[in-house]
Amino acid sequence: MQHLRHVLPLLCVVSAVALPSPAFAQGAFDRGRTVTRLMLAGDVAALRAYLSPKFVQAIGGEDGLASFSSKLKSQAGRELEVLEEHAFREAGGTTYYRVSRFEKIPSLTTRWVWGEDGLIVGGTARPSVQPAATPHLAYRTKAALQLPMGQPAQGTWYVAWGGRDAIHNKHVVGPDQRFAYDFVVMESGQVFRGDGAGNEDHFCFGAPILAPAAGTVVSATDGEADNRPGDNKGKTEAGNSVIIDHGQGEYSLFAHLRSGSVAVKTGQRVAAGAAVGSCGNSGKSDLPHLHYHLQTGPAYQQGLGLPTFFNGYFLGGRFVERGEPRRGDLLTPSRGAAAPK
Repeated sequence: MQHLRHVLPLLCVVSAVALPSPAFAQGAFDRGRTVTRLMLAGDVAALRAYLSPKFVQAIGGEDGLASFSSKLKSQAGRELEVLEEHAFREAGGTTYYRVSRFEKIPSLTTRWVWGEDGLIVGGTARPSVQPAATPHLAYRTKAALQLPMGQPAQGTWYVAWGGRDAIHNKHVVGPDQRFAYDFVVMESGQVFRGDGAGNEDHFCFGAPILAPAAGTVVSATDGEADNRPGDNKGKTEAGNSVIIDHGQGEYSLFAHLRSGSVAVKTGQRVAAGAAVGSCGNSGKSDLPHLHYHLQTGPAYQQGLGLPTFFNGYFLGGRFVERGEPRRGDLLTPSRGAAAPK
């Protein structure tokens, strides 16, 4: 299905955090529902008031809006049932997702993104992505894993992507990354200083990355330069990376580490909490973050992804003895940390 052209600035795409209040959530749902209703009804005149000038220009003005609405009706038919809705507070805006059943499409995901001024800056409407098949949905992590990050210099770690469905986790389409995570750091509602043009502007860049459990390093690569934010021109997919064998068929994979930061070597035995490297922006990475996942094989893109349960961390101000974080969670590692106030 043809979909709305996407004019959302790249740096807003991965910066979802937990909704700060029920009032915000209700406001986000109300706005998302209104815009979706107007689009489905083809009420271009009313819809126009909710859209930013840049978005209207990108989609071809009111004629483009009318054309898209008409194509959506012809290809999807009537909306029969709303299956689920989600709203995420972003660095610089808000994203609303709506998954619905239509006459001609079993599941269609509508997505609207608006900036701080309340005007829509991006959107899509397309058949819902289906996660990769996996035999491990009921799997329980065997290693006693802690979060694979140390305390950042400032801010709080949060889950930019993570969970078991495509709305919460873009990785679910890959069998090896079915349960993968992307972690970044937030400070005062932002993931970077200023315009975020430099890696050092991002609060997660250079933050310590640690072994989540004891194991043996089976792969450690370094030396690939970090990308500039907004670029995705790494020589390799994973960039500077480390894989640790925890035994019992579980391997931790760390990707996109900072150039020159990898602190372990192949064959080295590491303890839980040992330094692995620093958060970076190498490989096929658009902006600084840590990609982490647990898998069944000892090499990148080998084996299947495994559900990852972490022990002993704070979710907001609440201590979690054992849990599986997902997109929007604000996390504090418990290693030497007091509960957040």
